[in-house]
Amino acid sequence: MSILLKIEELHVTVEGNEIIKGLNLEVKLGEVHAIMGPNGSGKSTLAYTLMGKPGYEITKGKIYFQGEDVAEMEPEERAQKGLFLSFQYPVSIPGVTVASFLMTALQALSEKGNGRYKEIRKNFRKSFKEKMELLKVDPSFANRYLNDGFSGGEKKRMEILQLLTLQPTLAILDETDSGLDIDALKIVSQGVSAYLNPERAVVVITHYQRILNHLKPHFVHILAKGNIIASGGPELALELENKGYKAFGIVEEQRPTA
Repeated sequence: MSILLKIEELHVTVEGNEIIKGLNLEVKLGEVHAIMGPNGSGKSTLAYTLMGKPGYEITKGKIYFQGEDVAEMEPEERAQKGLFLSFQYPVSIPGVTVASFLMTALQALSEKGNGRYKEIRKNFRKSFKEKMELLKVDPSFANRYLNDGFSGGEKKRMEILQLLTLQPTLAILDETDSGLDIDALKIVSQGVSAYLNPERAVVVITHYQRILNHLKPHFVHILAKGNIIASGGPELALELENKGYKAFGIVEEQRPTA
């Protein structure tokens, strides 16, 4: 399998504070990677940096996506190349319906000349209905304003609906399982599983083992103080759940950061 994402000696500063400190990571096509860690360990900072969010300054290191250094690219360009971030706290956009938002996103991506997005856009209506059925979303959902008055579970389903519609090459899921009950977690996990295939990959950021019972990661990484301190298979997440962070030398929860 070819390497999709390669991070080399990454250092990231936010508001003058170094959060990511020499992180290395490789993700290949077809793989699911889970990143776990306490609050303030740098999980969300890593996700935002990968998508190019303003204010997250790379002071050293490289981020290669499909063999190309994307560190200087704008977020829109990264999205056009196939990077996707599911936000932990998605914003609401009153006045813009779910369907029109997704159509606009597809139009913006297809106008960049990517034939893949043009094909997705052509089949939008039929596939959109199928995706809503998969996520057990009422058809009226399409005409609601984006995340406006949505419950926590509806916001998460909206994020996965975007994922299934845009079909990126790499999905970064930032605490997609946060606040979900057992039934909603299962549905969201089914959506992510439907997205996965040998030509795509997922990096899921989470505090909890429970979503990993559904997604079955190939690799689990523990992040602390801005770096990966342990990597392994699914058994690493179980060990963390059973023994806690102290077993990995993390004595106390770190100060929350961006």
